[in-house]
Amino acid sequence: MNRMDVTEKIISAKVAKGLRWSDVARRLGRSKEWTTALCLGQMTATPQQAQVLGEVFGLTQEEQQWLQVAPSKGSLPTAVPTDPLIYRWYEVVSVYGSTIKELIHEEFGDGIMSAIDFNMDIQREADPKGDRVRVVLSGKFLPYKEY
Repeated sequence: MNRMDVTEKIISAKVAKGLRWSDVARRLGRSKEWTTALCLGQMTATPQQAQVLGEVFGLTQEEQQWLQVAPSKGSLPTAVPTDPLIYRWYEVVSVYGSTIKELIHEEFGDGIMSAIDFNMDIQREADPKGDRVRVVLSGKFLPYKEY
């Protein structure tokens, strides 16, 4: 058994039970974005969170323990993603990455946006021309240090 086996079991149970990630997040007391990342193998659960997920998804003690192991971050099977939705994010970074970098440096100085001290919010935004996807990313600015 490994973490990917647990992820696959979670996804199967989610489908079988007709759950939404927001339902699971409410049970866990966390955002749907973080909860989804946890369930897909990108975050580490506390023992209490693992127990709740065990109840929700019918996980064994061993499977709950796998949820508490620090994962290897990054879940894409290829350097350039082939899934159309994920590829569009790759395209956004490819086209606008240098713009984002330039504007962050202009506003904050030389540094990076943390993906550790980080929040994300995904919402549906009604639009008469077709609903839009609103994604808000908020990461702490970390300046490079002089030494």
